[in-house]
Amino acid sequence: MTLLEKVSKILGVSDCDNRVEMLPASAITLEATKVYLQVPFLDPHWNEQLVLKTQSKIAALGLSLTIETDIPAFQTQKSTASVPGVKNIIAISSGKGGVGKSTVTVNLALALVKLGAKVGILDADIYGPSMPIMLGQAEARPGSHDGKTMEPITAHGVVANSIGFLVPKDDATVWRGPMASKALSQIIRETQWGQLDYLIVDMPPGTGDIQLTMSQQVPLTAAVVVTTPQNIALADASKGISMFEKVSIPVLGVIENMSSHVCNQCGHEEAIFSSGGGQTLASERTLPCLAQLPLHIQYRQDTDNGLPTVSAEPESVLSQHYLSLASRLTVEMAKTLHAQPQVIAVKQL
Repeated sequence: MTLLEKVSKILGVSDCDNRVEMLPASAITLEATKVYLQVPFLDPHWNEQLVLKTQSKIAALGLSLTIETDIPAFQTQKSTASVPGVKNIIAISSGKGGVGKSTVTVNLALALVKLGAKVGILDADIYGPSMPIMLGQAEARPGSHDGKTMEPITAHGVVANSIGFLVPKDDATVWRGPMASKALSQIIRETQWGQLDYLIVDMPPGTGDIQLTMSQQVPLTAAVVVTTPQNIALADASKGISMFEKVSIPVLGVIENMSSHVCNQCGHEEAIFSSGGGQTLASERTLPCLAQLPLHIQYRQDTDNGLPTVSAEPESVLSQHYLSLASRLTVEMAKTLHAQPQVIAVKQL
């Protein structure tokens, strides 16, 4: 057996069914004593459980293993104008307010950064922007190098823009729907986002003008619907799913937020808002339930302090929920949008 064949066997190339589903390799290069494994997603569970074992096997051959993340573009929604430099635009939506969508958005974005992605956040809630406070940048204002476009705000490893950065924080945005939609379009098009793997959009609740603007004028890759488990939230979440289906935006799945409350004193867990509703909705709509996230006071405290939990305590159990969610999201994108590499290229230089 040649050295190349031995490397291929260790990495599972010769038998695709034995490869780890959550981390398909797009390219493997053998160069002298080094093996370079290029993958579309860097999954933390795969990383913890298998990288050391795989490196050990590769080292036994007198080689070193380097893993490089290569996040593909899954653009599926056609638009008259793209967003330069942005590979994927993911809308985080909810049927009603108060389900914790913005908290989910910011922590999910930071979790994707932890997985090695370049991430931006667009706060599309024109009437109630949350990101300036949640990112600890309530007083920040975007700059401009050319007098025509804006430079996004940078915080915790992400770039972000929001109407909240452009108007005084105590001012109410009293605009009719068309004005709000136009303002959102300007923020999207006139922001210098740079090179991003993901632009995560914090949508306003409901199915109104802003949602239609995002669906019809922006090259959305896919959407995710956030809900709490009680019936009143589920009914609105189902309407949100229907809206995306009508405008041909793929829905990657449902996130059940506030699935259970965990007491920070004794650890007792209680389903305050019922339980399993998001999972039931996902099953009824033939969608995956991407995560069941707990209701915990630390999530609220951290975002109020401008330091979201995934940044404040990245090793905590609460952060691990979001790291798992981020990993699951990338996998569902590959499955749903059919862009997962079908052939593994193995070459020796």
